[in-house]
Amino acid sequence: MKKRLFAAIICVALSVSFAGCGKTKTKTKKEEKKVSSTAVVSSEPKKVINPLTGLDMGEDADINTRPVAIMINNMSLAQPVQTGVNKADIVYETEVEGGITRLMAVFKNINSVGQIGTVRSARYPYVDLANGHDAVYLHCGQDPKYCAPHLKDIDDISIDTNSIGTKRISNGLATEHTLYAFGNQLTECIENKKIRTTSQNNDNWVNFADEDETVTLSDGVCNKVSVAFSSSYKTSFVYDSSKGKYTRYFGTTLRTDYLTKETTDVKNVFVLLTTISDYSDNYHRQVALEGGEGYYISNGNYQKINWKKGSTKSAFSFTDLSGNEIKVNAGKSWVMISDKTKSQPVFE
Repeated sequence: MKKRLFAAIICVALSVSFAGCGKTKTKTKKEEKKVSSTAVVSSEPKKVINPLTGLDMGEDADINTRPVAIMINNMSLAQPVQTGVNKADIVYETEVEGGITRLMAVFKNINSVGQIGTVRSARYPYVDLANGHDAVYLHCGQDPKYCAPHLKDIDDISIDTNSIGTKRISNGLATEHTLYAFGNQLTECIENKKIRTTSQNNDNWVNFADEDETVTLSDGVCNKVSVAFSSSYKTSFVYDSSKGKYTRYFGTTLRTDYLTKETTDVKNVFVLLTTISDYSDNYHRQVALEGGEGYYISNGNYQKINWKKGSTKSAFSFTDLSGNEIKVNAGKSWVMISDKTKSQPVFE
């Protein structure tokens, strides 16, 4: 009897032991699978998409950094000493006065940029353009009659030689063409002015395609696009198929960075047609930004579009002629805003 009882106990113990082993084995496989799956997910690099370009800035980038927009001298004699323009995420160009244009370079991460300039004064339409990106607006002085009152509508800094991150550097030109800013120091300048440094809206400024996706346009071929803002100011972009980008020219002159000698290459070119007229002083130029027709140029082709902005803090919207939002290739952009009666683009 004792032998039979002992044998029964042994059988039960072995049964429990084997059952437990079976459960342990099954659980281990599930855990291994879970660990393996988690490892794959965590090994993927984190993407931080720049809302101004649609490109990955790298996992260490701060998406909440507020953009900075800087006014750039674009007089023909000062173009050869321009620096940092090729590093901008977006560049805006439109008329100011006397048949000349001025640039506004917009940077998502100003800390990654070195020398920028030369810096010139503010004009009314650029306040609205900067506001559309919730950008801090940097300039050296302003048009006192039309622009100065409008500066109350934006966070701006009028920088000079006494500002942190600026310096006049001899470049062979008159003093008014020698002021440069230094991106890696401008954040301190902005913080000292107690200006907000975090962005309130990180939405993409246009409907960007994925970085590895190609948007093909079908309204016409564009190996070169030129816009004559006046008889003496013509901006051109020539398509470089090896880069898949458009390279900037002033007329027929290639423009390169003063320091690095790098060209300015952009993935996207926009030509926005509008009404540009004189203010009552018959000198400064008034640029309408409500909306109109235009063109989107990329990858050697162009597309006719409609555009709209509206109020000072409104962002741009771009649609096809049927009213559908267009898709834009990821990359840097140059936006030319020209008069619809005298500055239509020429495509080659």
